[in-house]
Amino acid sequence: MSILNKSRLLLVFIIGAFILTGCMNSPDPEEKIYDVLENVVAKEKDFEKQQEPLVKLEKREKELYDKIINLGMKDFEEIKKLSDEASSIVEQRITHMEKEQESIQASKKEFETLSPTIEEIEDQKLKDKAKELYEIMMERYKIHDALYEDYSKATQLDKELYAMFKKEDLTLEQLEGQVSKINDMYEKILASNKQFNEKTKEYNEAKLDFYKEAGLEIKTEE
Repeated sequence: MSILNKSRLLLVFIIGAFILTGCMNSPDPEEKIYDVLENVVAKEKDFEKQQEPLVKLEKREKELYDKIINLGMKDFEEIKKLSDEASSIVEQRITHMEKEQESIQASKKEFETLSPTIEEIEDQKLKDKAKELYEIMMERYKIHDALYEDYSKATQLDKELYAMFKKEDLTLEQLEGQVSKINDMYEKILASNKQFNEKTKEYNEAKLDFYKEAGLEIKTEE
């Protein structure tokens, strides 16, 4: 990877919405768990809404970054103008990421209410599946917390970079050092993002498995 090419985060969130079609005879704890799990889906809707605008902002910022690099120091006033615009986009990215984190935290708060209900399940096999589901989702939340923290650090480094571009005495060594730190951080973010997506898939599979084991007639909605 070139030190002047910043990796970019593209969060891919995949979570199926499961619809209960005949739960009148389902055991009470299982029904309560179902309700909570579907509320969790609803809580993360705002998470999903942040993805498209984030991608668009990332793309626009990359375009500005490339323009700045291509200008070099030939047109310092234009560089300052582009840097200000890019920095503004970073602020917008931060806003979307904050909303995303708020959505995840609301989801976590709802999900954590499952713990006492799981203990009410009488069937041991089903209880074990519920506990496994719980552990998977809590690990998913942990991964996202780390992802959010690293993304916050990365955007701060981005802002520092655009401030550096506005200094006439900026050296190539300083620029390369900053971009190297940014690349390292985004590599870490991409790795965490991959883990998050894998854990999301694992959770969805475990959720479906729990529903089936509980005898709930369900269908998936694409």
